[in-house]
Amino acid sequence: MMLFLKKIRILLLSVIVMILLPFLVVTFIKGDNGMAICFILFYVVNPLFSIYVGYAADRLIYPVVNSLLFLLGTWIFFDMGEIAFVYYAIVYLMLGLIMMFVKHKCKI
Repeated sequence: MMLFLKKIRILLLSVIVMILLPFLVVTFIKGDNGMAICFILFYVVNPLFSIYVGYAADRLIYPVVNSLLFLLGTWIFFDMGEIAFVYYAIVYLMLGLIMMFVKHKCKI
């Protein structure tokens, strides 16, 4: 039961960070402040969260779902089909996979 709750927690946090936060920024913060917060999300919050997901994950699916949720959230709230967001999603996926690999190899 505890493992199930851990999996649900990871997925719920991914939805909050990768979809809800961009929604809140786009909806409530306008102008240059919104752009600054988007930069903080893209360059600080999302990479750190992707590393956390890689650390907490025991299967490959969690970093993949995390990256896909990021892509879905940015395409919905910013610009559908923007290729730059695909690159961000790939980087977030790589961060999660690298952390997952390091965790399993170093037994941390």
